[in-house]
Amino acid sequence: MKAILLAAGLGTRLQPITNTLPKCLVPINDVPLLGLWINKLVQLGVEEILINTHYFSEQVEAYVAAHPHNARITLSYETELLGTAGTLVANRRFWQGETCLVIHADNYCQSSLQGMLEAHHQRQANTDATLLLFETPTPQSCGIVQLDEYQVIQEFHEKVANPPGNLASGALFIFGPAVYERYFSDLKPNQHYELSIDIVPNMVGKLQGWRVDDHYIDIGTPQSYAHAQNLAKQTAHHTCNTGSNLA
Repeated sequence: MKAILLAAGLGTRLQPITNTLPKCLVPINDVPLLGLWINKLVQLGVEEILINTHYFSEQVEAYVAAHPHNARITLSYETELLGTAGTLVANRRFWQGETCLVIHADNYCQSSLQGMLEAHHQRQANTDATLLLFETPTPQSCGIVQLDEYQVIQEFHEKVANPPGNLASGALFIFGPAVYERYFSDLKPNQHYELSIDIVPNMVGKLQGWRVDDHYIDIGTPQSYAHAQNLAKQTAHHTCNTGSNLA
């Protein structure tokens, strides 16, 4: 199993924090987001990880070089941002024909994702991939989905004024081995493409939803970053107290 961590973005909404730091290296409880993801993926059984870079790429390269799991990590530098789907096309040889997680490295996820992996393995036979879903208080700013009784996505509404619900795409996928040939093979290399615009609408009816089983936050603004920090501290405090009670 492989994984791609999308980590090249500029993080403009998170300024001034990102004026000197790439968003993927913003720390949560003193651990950079990228480190949290790498550790989570290793625990999940991922053997190879590809990380795309662009903004402050030298900081990401230095962090990965010092990481204990750097032997399983490949970096892919983009001179110009290719978009979330464009990156996948550019790195198709890494993941086509494989089971592969695709993750935005600037999201904070407290789930182990073990439940998502199990759901992916048990998904409906006619589906090609699994998408993490979460309930959002701001559905107009998200990609909103509608599910059938089998949890298969039947509608996808990307940032519309009056969305039909609040169940949102977390932009975290597990792709089955057939995904590249069925949804990416017609896209040209070195072009800009986005998953939510150029890929996901074509996967409606073939994409299974999985409702996240713990906190999942887009670290997009200083407010959401502060919220994630508070959650991490609360979780760490609870874990310490539980541990001392069991001692």
